[in-house]
Amino acid sequence: MAKTKTQFLCQNCGTVHNRWAGKCDGCGEWNTIVEEDPMGGIGGGPGRAPKKGRAVALTTLSGETEEAPRVFTGISELDRATGGGFVRGSAVLIGGDPGIGKSTLLMQAAAALSRKGHRIIYVSGEEAVAQVRLRAQRLGAADSDVLLAAETNVEDILATISEGKRPDLVIIDSIQTLWSDTADSAPGTVTQVRTGVQAMIRFAKQTGAAMVLVGHVTKEGQIAGPRVVEHMVDAVLYFEGDRGHHYRILRTVKNRFGPTDEIGVFEMSDKGLRDVSNPSELFLGERNAKSPGAAVFAGMEGTRPVLVEVQALVAATSLGTPRRAVVGWDSSRLAMILAVLEAHCGVKLGQHDVYLNVAGGYRISEPAADMAIASALVSSLAGAALPPDCVFFGEISLSGAVRPVSQTAQRLKEAEKLGFASAMLPATSAELPKSGNARWTMIEDLPDLVSRIARSGRKLGKDHQNAGEDD
Repeated sequence: MAKTKTQFLCQNCGTVHNRWAGKCDGCGEWNTIVEEDPMGGIGGGPGRAPKKGRAVALTTLSGETEEAPRVFTGISELDRATGGGFVRGSAVLIGGDPGIGKSTLLMQAAAALSRKGHRIIYVSGEEAVAQVRLRAQRLGAADSDVLLAAETNVEDILATISEGKRPDLVIIDSIQTLWSDTADSAPGTVTQVRTGVQAMIRFAKQTGAAMVLVGHVTKEGQIAGPRVVEHMVDAVLYFEGDRGHHYRILRTVKNRFGPTDEIGVFEMSDKGLRDVSNPSELFLGERNAKSPGAAVFAGMEGTRPVLVEVQALVAATSLGTPRRAVVGWDSSRLAMILAVLEAHCGVKLGQHDVYLNVAGGYRISEPAADMAIASALVSSLAGAALPPDCVFFGEISLSGAVRPVSQTAQRLKEAEKLGFASAMLPATSAELPKSGNARWTMIEDLPDLVSRIARSGRKLGKDHQNAGEDD
């Protein structure tokens, strides 16, 4: 009799171990390794003989192609993030912190599609039917014909959604609650999550129904469970936001049928989520134009230009090691900007605390914000407010040069539309829009930028003043 083999899987990252250990070698988490049967799962099982394969039809790359038909929700920001609506036969994974609004957004989308005549099925594994109905009444979606079920067994869910007419959209909330009879592990484990998602994706591909899967996230903000789930689905969306702010961002990180790095901006209210068609006005709504250390950055999120205020505070410290506090930006990038300012511009911040914040809880990920960050830092140190009608963007290199960034024209057009009459941008920028009213200030390097701000400052360190005079 053959000896039964077992394996040990980390329930956090899916790393396979030969024996049990207290700490996972893959992710470093403690007490996450569980013994599981490697023969479990779809296609596995003890004593099952290998199945003979069947030949599939081969074709060529040349041939007629059709644009993937989409299911438009009518929620403009959701359709933007998904690339124009849900593609039929696709699987979309949505992750986000608890209480951020994932179920609220999907309930509103389900109700909007149902009112257009689509057959929508909403399967909840975390709430009872009565609880989901209460949310639907609060959101004004109770009058729609959304079909509702509360179930966690994979086989029962597949049998339910396979009955009758093919659904246009199926929502599974959430994948961590799914469990299958073919896997012996507990619900929420790596094997169960992988098995459940695989079964749902297979149903979507075979029937042409769009499948939306909700996933929990870890404390690091990543979708919990094996990373292979993100590779299996067609699109991955992250629903982000800060509980202290009323806006939410739906960010696309993977999309096989559309662009990535797109965002949809929503505003949370007691009646649900509302589309924000112009997020720049939201992030600049309470701006104090006369305050030093505030610069407006013209950024890009996918194809959408977004204007956001960057705030910096530089204050003398009595501590041996000055503080560096960053909210909404990369702390390593801030350290680089501070080093370049000191090395090439003579701006010494070694005896100052530096606090940096992106207004509205927004998070900047592109290096084009370097010039706005440097301008805010120098403005705070000099005590001089930057021009209120000016935007900043450009990447700073270690040599102090200001490098051009992409989509310059879109950034400037958005700034001009919101009433900004001037901009400071890299000197080598191309594709500038032709406008008779706006003024573009071309910056060649970081010392040039610092000297312009220093001349309008009320106070500045001696080293910095000398650097400005040399420039």
